[in-house]
Amino acid sequence: MHSQDTTKYLIHLKIEAEGVVQKSDVVGAIFGQTEGLLGEELDLRELQRTGRMGRIDVQIASVKGETKGDVHMASSLDKAETAILAASLETIDRVGPCIARVKVDRIEDIRVTKRQQIISRARELLIESFDEGSIDTNAIMDSVRESSRIEKIVELGEEKLPAGPNVQDSDAIIVVEGRADVINLLKYGIKNAIAVEGTNIPETIIRLCNRKTATAFVDGDRGGDLILSELVQVAEIDFVAISPRGRSVEDMTRKEIIKPLRNKIPVEYIINKEGEVDIPELHHRMDLIDTSTQERARKHREGVRIQKQPGSLEWHMAEVKEKHTARILSEKRDILKESDADLVDDLLTHMPPDGHGLIIDRMVDQRMVDYAFSADLEYIAAPDFFGIVKKPVSMKLIKIS
Repeated sequence: MHSQDTTKYLIHLKIEAEGVVQKSDVVGAIFGQTEGLLGEELDLRELQRTGRMGRIDVQIASVKGETKGDVHMASSLDKAETAILAASLETIDRVGPCIARVKVDRIEDIRVTKRQQIISRARELLIESFDEGSIDTNAIMDSVRESSRIEKIVELGEEKLPAGPNVQDSDAIIVVEGRADVINLLKYGIKNAIAVEGTNIPETIIRLCNRKTATAFVDGDRGGDLILSELVQVAEIDFVAISPRGRSVEDMTRKEIIKPLRNKIPVEYIINKEGEVDIPELHHRMDLIDTSTQERARKHREGVRIQKQPGSLEWHMAEVKEKHTARILSEKRDILKESDADLVDDLLTHMPPDGHGLIIDRMVDQRMVDYAFSADLEYIAAPDFFGIVKKPVSMKLIKIS
């Protein structure tokens, strides 16, 4: 994972090893055998810490006792520095216990690639969009909404860590791996996430975790396990959530994100006698939670379902479900106003005088609760609530799946 805003070049490497090795062995060899080779200014660990080099992406496979594959490294250094660093990687001659060979395949200029994509897309638009007379309005609206979410990313601390706009003010934060994870959480209304951007945990993260309730939310792979282990060692993490095996936070849907966050585990449950994260125990507990959830769902399907009488909150929820819709209801639960769930702020700003409650097909956070309270609503009904630390006494929060 690397910052798309600053990346200039992408180093493509070919690697071969005379034996079976893992991704972690390759990463260890890159760091270990280049350490001190080029001096402090081009030390790979320092470059990653300051964001001038991205994470090391390793794609390898072992066949008949030999391992081959590709390694990609994103660079925001200048052309000469990138070439020197790439050349230094060809000095690697062992990976783990195995003899290995590393060769620079090419160094890709990301900006040239982007320009080519722009030219290609512009040609398509010139031919297709103008012939049709107009560009699809829905596509424009979706693009604008997505852009508005991405623009809400802020940079925190000396390390300029990507974060949601609510990290500083919220009592609880979610610590994720990279910028793309923060963007995906923002897409689904979760605005209190901050990224570590590498395995070297920044001081800004440590200070925030000491002051706030912190949940570590990592990918379901070895990289996520390593980041979690270091996080727990250096920062005060309160809860742990983990993606399904092989899944990354940046690629998950809203439903897939909410599930592990809802089932987060207190960190003390997965710490062994040595004070380290017991990774097998963590995955075991997550599997148990997943099995339990599936069993409850099965029993619910086989049991008596809630009767969705017209006008009931359950009926309204069934009406808006999977439509990403919000409704303002009267005291008698008549529909007074309706809009897209992403435009709920405008809906609450122009509240009808007899508005009584809000029913919405999206996760509700603290900001929305505060907004609804200021609009004098008596309840919010939603599929899920997240990060609610200050619930108004006079307002009901009703969870309806």
